[in-house]
Amino acid sequence: MVSFVNFVTLALALTSSAAAFPTYGSLAGLSRDQLDAIVPTLKYRRAADPPPPIAYNGTKLVNDAEHPYQAPQEGDMRGPCPGLNTLANHGYIPRNGIATPEQLISAVQEGFNMEYFLALNVVYTGILVDGNVVTNLLSIGGKSSLTGEDPPAPATVAGLNTHGPLEGDASITRGDAYFGDNHSFNETLFQELVDYSNQYGAGKYNYTVGGELRYRRVQDSIATNPEFSFVPPNYLAGFAEMVFPVNFFVDGRQGDGQLDLDVARGFFQDGRMPDDFHRASKPMTAEGIEQVIAAHQILPGRNVNGVNTYTPDPNAPSLLDDSDGCKFYEDFVNNAVVSLYPSPTGVLRDALNRNLDLFYQSTGGNCTQVFPYGKDE
Repeated sequence: MVSFVNFVTLALALTSSAAAFPTYGSLAGLSRDQLDAIVPTLKYRRAADPPPPIAYNGTKLVNDAEHPYQAPQEGDMRGPCPGLNTLANHGYIPRNGIATPEQLISAVQEGFNMEYFLALNVVYTGILVDGNVVTNLLSIGGKSSLTGEDPPAPATVAGLNTHGPLEGDASITRGDAYFGDNHSFNETLFQELVDYSNQYGAGKYNYTVGGELRYRRVQDSIATNPEFSFVPPNYLAGFAEMVFPVNFFVDGRQGDGQLDLDVARGFFQDGRMPDDFHRASKPMTAEGIEQVIAAHQILPGRNVNGVNTYTPDPNAPSLLDDSDGCKFYEDFVNNAVVSLYPSPTGVLRDALNRNLDLFYQSTGGNCTQVFPYGKDE
């Protein structure tokens, strides 16, 4: 809780400058005093219904004349997700990297042929934990300070670069946040991907490589990162990360599940589709994740007392025993979201309830909906 003096200082800063708190700045995890000062300065934009599934869901050219690659300009947001970086660089979402959930849902379908309910899940997960639910905007990367200082002040708001609960440790091309940079392309880690692809995939990245590399990266973080954590939702995202390159970065005309390493570098490092790139030939979910899970038994958990103290969390849902995903849905809402917003009121509560309703749609109605903040009348 900020002191009264700091609260007044923050409030004055916010009211004196329209740019003091960016419209895309995440509200997640801010204190009650900070929220009371910030939320009234924001224009509430109620989240619209998600766009429908795309009309044509077969393969087609997506690196086309309407979506040419352009390198990000100074100030553009880019972050830990190579897929979203690529969609921004090709103009499927605004090139500044700041988008509405509706824009993101359309983009992941149009650009990569992501299956509709998966698109809803990943997008509303992102807006709830890393976005601004009041203004309905999400940054795919960067940080800004609460009061506009450059460099940022210690109290910062962020987008997908925010470490936890979604962005997590043991990424295959980004370092752990503990070591200082969790969002930039890491050449050393990419070379490990190359080595494992040569060893297990005959020079290509595939599901088999993903299963072995997932285990290697977890073991590396256990041994080197005293704060290593691998619990939902980043536990789930950590496994999805291993199959998404196969499902979304392999040309849809190819159809063999083998990702060329030069193509992989283009996506992971530059956020760039290869020339003449065609999206997947059908809507894709997390195909292949069962193979990655089966390669090594990895339970959710964390280092509890420094390096090499990884301890499974008995209360966390596990991919080894949850076949319908409802435990993950309940854990995300009741733990991840509520921990960031323990007692929202007013327009913030309304915005959260609206986004939680939209997130629930991603379950297809197969789970019992939970209402941590009560039902709206």
